Amino acid sequence: MNIVEKKLKKLPDTPGVYLFFDAHKNLIYVGKATSLRDRVKSYFRDVILSGAKDPSRSLRDFSALPQNDIGVRPIEQMIHEVKDIKIKRADSALEAIILEGNLIKKFRPKYNVDWKDDKSWNYIVITADKYPQVKFVREHEIQSVIASPARRGEAIPTKQEIALSSRRGGTPHNDKQFGPYPHLKMREFEKILRKLFAVSFCKPLQGRPCLYRQIGQCLGMCTGEITPADYRRKVTRPLVIFLQGKKARVIKQLEREMKLASKRADYEEAGRLRDQIKSLQHIQDIALLNDNFFRDNLHLTPNTLHLKPTRIEGYDISNLGESDKVGSMVVFDESGPIKSQYRKFNIKAVVGQSDVDCLAEVLERRLKHREWPLPSLFLIDGGLPQVHRVKKILDSRFRLPHAYRQAGAGRHGGNDNQPPVVGIAKGPTRKNNQIILGDKSPQVAKWVYSHVKLLIQVRDEAHRFAITFNRSKRKLNYA
Repeated sequence: MNIVEKKLKKLPDTPGVYLFFDAHKNLIYVGKATSLRDRVKSYFRDVILSGAKDPSRSLRDFSALPQNDIGVRPIEQMIHEVKDIKIKRADSALEAIILEGNLIKKFRPKYNVDWKDDKSWNYIVITADKYPQVKFVREHEIQSVIASPARRGEAIPTKQEIALSSRRGGTPHNDKQFGPYPHLKMREFEKILRKLFAVSFCKPLQGRPCLYRQIGQCLGMCTGEITPADYRRKVTRPLVIFLQGKKARVIKQLEREMKLASKRADYEEAGRLRDQIKSLQHIQDIALLNDNFFRDNLHLTPNTLHLKPTRIEGYDISNLGESDKVGSMVVFDESGPIKSQYRKFNIKAVVGQSDVDCLAEVLERRLKHREWPLPSLFLIDGGLPQVHRVKKILDSRFRLPHAYRQAGAGRHGGNDNQPPVVGIAKGPTRKNNQIILGDKSPQVAKWVYSHVKLLIQVRDEAHRFAITFNRSKRKLNYA
């Protein structure tokens, strides 16, 4: 067994980047993954399958295979050159994307550069303006951004100057440049940076608050409520450190600032920093990856492609303070709601007000009904706490003997894999619709983000059904 075969057996099912080396220990390719195990093994899938049919064969036997027998992705055509694999784990897909970009820029691996697709190579430029601007650009657009009308009178840098400054992490005008970020949805990147760092994309000092100032995702660049110095300290500096791949350093810095804000009784700022730290520790970012990434991954684990919406169960909790606590379960298939299979739950064991505990009781009671078919997906009206609690319950249930799993799984297509959990956090006005994935696999994510409208419909129906049940109970109680 050679080095590559040994490394393939030890790959973790976590986000990160993988690095392929040739026989001369040269780094020839860098890639990102939401699951290092699935992504890296996919490059060797034909080798592994052929080896399984003939155990006497190993990876070294496949160096002479015709290119068309190995795969369709460019690196697969040269996979016989890979003699060693190294990985770097990341906490999230976003951090894997950032790490991949930093490594490509630093090492310029042979096959990343040779097969570069200008349409998929994106960059972030943070300008050196009074209020630094964050620009998302394609590579061919960088020159026009740094030679913008705001800089009339300055010499336009040459392509050679741009390339040299890029390798140094900046531009000829002292802007900061980050990337490349292959196969990335830049609009989603913009959204997540706004949420994580309150990056302002509004016009400075325009005199009226922008939309994001009104919802707390802009610190007041538009209205002049934040000075340029404070904006650089609170927004730009942490963002730059984060884009350098140093999230832990950002969090430590924010924790220090939170303690200082608390000491000077600036509790509003301390609360903002607390929320920012929590967001950085639990980044929800799978929507950053574009369709090209998912197409590359779609063949990795066929046993997870059973996510055709044959049965989706949606859950919600409704209560009036500590009284009249109820839960709802609605069921949808590819044609819409199946109202005959809706179920109502009176909460019996939860004392006090806790939506998470109420949801746990509903799920525990639902799973006792082995005569009900298991769904293809559990949809929860709620955020991270609810999703984590449901996932914990399912993890426990699906560690039970195979006979129990088979009893339920056989009714939804014969697959005894644990159904994934998805949450939709609604926010105070029920308009945010933040998707929370309990299962981080690319297959689940692709299905979820291609069926968002359907899932929101299921969430809304579960909410309506729970509210209606709660109101009917209150009428009976007070009649």
